[in-house]
Amino acid sequence: MTTTTATAPPPPPPPLLTARRRWTVLAVCALSLFLVGLDTTIVNVGLPAIGRGLRVGTRDLEWIVDSYTVVLASLLITAGALADRFGRRRVFQCGLLVFGLASLGCALAPSAGALVAARALQGVGASMLSPVALAIVVNAMPDPRERARAIGVWASVFGLSMAAGPVTGGALVAAFGWRSVFWVNVPVVVAAVVLSVLFVPESRAPRARRLDLPGQALLIAAVSATVAVLIEGPRLGRTSPWALAGCAVAVAATAGFVRAERHRAEPLMDLGLFRRPVFGTAVLGAVAVFVALTVSLLLTTFQLQHARGWTPAAAGLAVLPMALGATVCAPLSGVLVGGAGPRRPLLFAAWSTAAGGVLLLVRASLSDGGGADVPLLLVANLLLGTGFGFANAPITSTAVGGLPADRAGVAGAITSTARQLGSAVGIAVAGGLVAGSSPAGLAAASRPGWLLVTACGLFLLVVARAARRG
Repeated sequence: MTTTTATAPPPPPPPLLTARRRWTVLAVCALSLFLVGLDTTIVNVGLPAIGRGLRVGTRDLEWIVDSYTVVLASLLITAGALADRFGRRRVFQCGLLVFGLASLGCALAPSAGALVAARALQGVGASMLSPVALAIVVNAMPDPRERARAIGVWASVFGLSMAAGPVTGGALVAAFGWRSVFWVNVPVVVAAVVLSVLFVPESRAPRARRLDLPGQALLIAAVSATVAVLIEGPRLGRTSPWALAGCAVAVAATAGFVRAERHRAEPLMDLGLFRRPVFGTAVLGAVAVFVALTVSLLLTTFQLQHARGWTPAAAGLAVLPMALGATVCAPLSGVLVGGAGPRRPLLFAAWSTAAGGVLLLVRASLSDGGGADVPLLLVANLLLGTGFGFANAPITSTAVGGLPADRAGVAGAITSTARQLGSAVGIAVAGGLVAGSSPAGLAAASRPGWLLVTACGLFLLVVARAARRG
């Protein structure tokens, strides 16, 4: 006698949407991505005004930026798992609501501590937007060619949002004060919620991943402790008991995370992917790109406002060439990756970023407080934006290339986490360089930062070499 085991029927295929509806879904999701990227950098140019308004120093200002990026980096993968289990549109809308309410909290914050807490809550909401929105887009566009075009648009929007943050922030701070950089999110969130209700279909993964709560807790501890040591270490002293304790927590949490992930059937982060040198190099490349971007933005806007006395609007305009370079080169990079692979755009990104760092190093050496170095600054920012625009698409392509479809999503999520980790580390390093420096000493204090930017650019040559071998 044979017995048969009943199996659950496969989930129904996603509903076929009209072309207009599919691209409307992309527009709604891209709007949320723009918010996430914009809030990663929009605050940078407003930091001096925030410091004056709340009467805090550089260390507190670093936490105002990094409380957002640390939480965002730590929760990205878990947010994707929650969306697979409970519904992508539902989690996406929840993320929008949390992000909007947190933006209100930032705009109304009476103190630096309240602003840091509200920024952390913004990071929670943002973690439910970026990976979930991309999953919604992929699900809505079953045709591979159309999906590839949509992902190209997606990458362009992300690059534009990161580079446009300082320009937008400078204009808002100059016209309405620093709180306006948070108020501006509220109407955009309301519009995105309404549009998601009207146009975004619900979807779930065929098989939801199990939540890895121990891994999630250890990842948060490892990232937070690392960033805390980078920010607070210079103030406490590198060999002080508190700094050494922070290092011990970071090392123990990282070791515990690796051990826990190796023994779980469904880990938060598939560490087996790092056995592929191509993947590991691409992840480090993602960190390097965002370290270079955030170091450049913070050091430039600080020096222009503190040492030169520029207004936030003028400092934002100085970064405009970076936004232009990223906007133009991001879609071109996608075309190059699709036609000839990731190596060529990675080479463009490497040399452009390294050249931008060298020009900024030269500018710091020649700076005398006048305006003769401004053209050099504008050219350097254009090169950095070009490098940033060319880097994102090939790094993602290198990370997921050659992987089966069921692992490509996890690889993409790890790469996104690496980008936000790079942002957090870049802010911490740049803040540590300029904390306590007088306005006259900012140019000299920034020189190690420009060396780091140059090194990050040159590391992309390693990524390009690995991509060729992969």
